[in-house]
Amino acid sequence: MAGAVHTDEDEIRADVEAYLRAHEQKELLRFVVIGSVDDGKSTLIGRLLHDTGRVYEDQLNAVKRASARGATRGAGSEAEVDFSLFTDGLRAEREQGITIDVAYRYFTTPRRKFIIADTPGHVQYTRNMATGASTANVAVILIDARLGVLAQTRRHAYIAALLGIPHLVACVNKMDLVGWDEATFARIRDELTTFARGTGIPDVTCLPVSALRGDQIAQRGDAAPWYDGPTLLEHLETVPIEADRNLVDLRFPVQYVIRPSLDYRGFAGQLASGVLRAGDEVIALPSGRRSTVASIDTFEGPIAEAFAPMSITVRLADEIDVSRGDMLIAAGAARRPAVGDRLDAMLVWLSERPLDPGRSYLLKHTTRVVRADVERIDGVIDPETLAPEPATRLSLNDIGRVSIHCHQPVFFDAYADNRATGAFILIDSLTNDTVAAGMIRGATTGAARDDGPRAQVSAAERRARLGQAGAVVTVGGRDADEAHGRAFLIERVAFDAGHVAAVVDAAAADAVAAAGMWAIVAAPGAGGARLDGAEVHLPAAASADDDEALARAVLAALELGGKRGATEPFD
Repeated sequence: MAGAVHTDEDEIRADVEAYLRAHEQKELLRFVVIGSVDDGKSTLIGRLLHDTGRVYEDQLNAVKRASARGATRGAGSEAEVDFSLFTDGLRAEREQGITIDVAYRYFTTPRRKFIIADTPGHVQYTRNMATGASTANVAVILIDARLGVLAQTRRHAYIAALLGIPHLVACVNKMDLVGWDEATFARIRDELTTFARGTGIPDVTCLPVSALRGDQIAQRGDAAPWYDGPTLLEHLETVPIEADRNLVDLRFPVQYVIRPSLDYRGFAGQLASGVLRAGDEVIALPSGRRSTVASIDTFEGPIAEAFAPMSITVRLADEIDVSRGDMLIAAGAARRPAVGDRLDAMLVWLSERPLDPGRSYLLKHTTRVVRADVERIDGVIDPETLAPEPATRLSLNDIGRVSIHCHQPVFFDAYADNRATGAFILIDSLTNDTVAAGMIRGATTGAARDDGPRAQVSAAERRARLGQAGAVVTVGGRDADEAHGRAFLIERVAFDAGHVAAVVDAAAADAVAAAGMWAIVAAPGAGGARLDGAEVHLPAAASADDDEALARAVLAALELGGKRGATEPFD
């Protein structure tokens, strides 16, 4: 490897098994690198990998060649290394000089093992950033010293806070381009620290760095004599993360029931939180039945104790009914998970198709999947002010607070108390796309909204497909023959104009309109129309010419209503 600060070669040669045991026992820290576009995230990671000796010679040579060809700068030199190329592996990333997908890299030092998530900075890839940050202990946010704290910087810091990341490291990058001005660093540090603490992040640290030159990354450098704090690597090696994981509240969601024979029945899964020991008394949710842990099995054999996030198989002393989606908790727990079907939650919307409150989704929480409806959107968060703003839908990358009704109860904790049992995702049941990531704030209060079952195809989707909104048109006349004649004329005019319309009985009109078509009902007397609930007032007609004008007026009114979104009465 090239440019190594630490080397393990001597230790490996002396006793490879001892080295592997020591490596296995090292504490693992996951951190995500976030920030606005072109703040230098990929360059910082590449520099960190290079300076800790985690870049192989062939990788280094390949990056040098790409740098010399000007892979991202347009012009390079053999002596200059573009460190961003160590992580930006997609062709589109190298062509545009940006990060698009989340890239994971791994390295180790004598103190810790690390998993790095390099995330995109562009607003359109905010959902990728949220995915990469979801499992991190530490968020390293980069800020261009020339630009200061931007809207996307605040957005990323807010998402990091929503995801419960307890440690934020702000690296004020490109300090060499502002002459390592201490006042510039202090201004950015104060602004970012004030904002981050306002989001609830308890631990905020700021460092002045130059990712391209390597100052304050893995080596200190001498460019900022006024700074006496740690380098980024020193901070990552020493930041305390032992208390970040909940080892108090036992939560064991059952993922799979293993039943190879009549003599063995085990419940497999990953401990979401807490510690479990053989002999502990547990309660199975939702049944509430009690039993005792007879054995904790792993691939290597039985163990006396397991802790989060270990994957284990639990055998109970009693034959009780436990299946996938159920949860084991400690019988004597002071704090039990809430059991309910209505959630107050924050959503990060990940889909290009906006949230449709009229549709039903699947909610996956731990190992449990239930159907769920978004009852209400309480607001979309403004990343500048962190204040909720009124909204009727969530679009791609929006962050909003919502009320969710689950069709079956779930067993949950507030996300602030337990990241594992306070998180969920929403899934489009038709496409199986993950459309949102959610963090539970608690249970909602008040009565559930009872508006019947939700369809899987909403009125908005039908409107987009058919080019019209469903409608009921009641056509009057002096008698039944005149009313039917007008109804069939309107049907003909609508059909010729490219719309889907049919003359139907009054009993079937609402069902036809719900399917997105125009239902035309003939009835003597005054006529009218409803477009998604809005009334359409039709002019009176007495002659054949007037009937033609009436049909044209109906068509114009319905087309205008469809363009308006069918929310207002119109003449």
